[in-house]
Amino acid sequence: MSDGQAWQGNVKARLYERVQERGYASLTAFAEARPTVPLYVLAEELGRDDIAAVQVLSGLLAEAEQRKHVTRFLRDVLVRELAESLPNGWPAVMDDATRGEVALALGTWTAYTPATHEERVRRAGDALLATPPPPGWRPLGPDDELLRTLLPDEEA
Repeated sequence: MSDGQAWQGNVKARLYERVQERGYASLTAFAEARPTVPLYVLAEELGRDDIAAVQVLSGLLAEAEQRKHVTRFLRDVLVRELAESLPNGWPAVMDDATRGEVALALGTWTAYTPATHEERVRRAGDALLATPPPPGWRPLGPDDELLRTLLPDEEA
């Protein structure tokens, strides 16, 4: 998308038009039907040439804020980042390569976190590193039991 098409016209309208064309009432519903699909793939599904992953992320966050489900949104984003970085699940051995993959997933997740939730996300990430999940653990959605323990719903 280096030609800038994703930023031309009414981005929000285009995004929601594409979601509705696929039979979904919201961007959240579209994303929830694909809980482990990375954000960039969701964007490609909606429009390879004129939808960017950051637009999908922004739209999902806006819907989460409206519904007061930001914590669930954050768990959702972590699931997607872990699925992309650790397709075989949590590593059994934390060597340099796997440490880098985990750091990439957690770092990207933290970067996507709104300021209101940064401290909670840092604590959750630290807890995952201090007490790693079992080897092969792969959360399949934002309601994963371990994720809900690390980052419980506490919406204001």
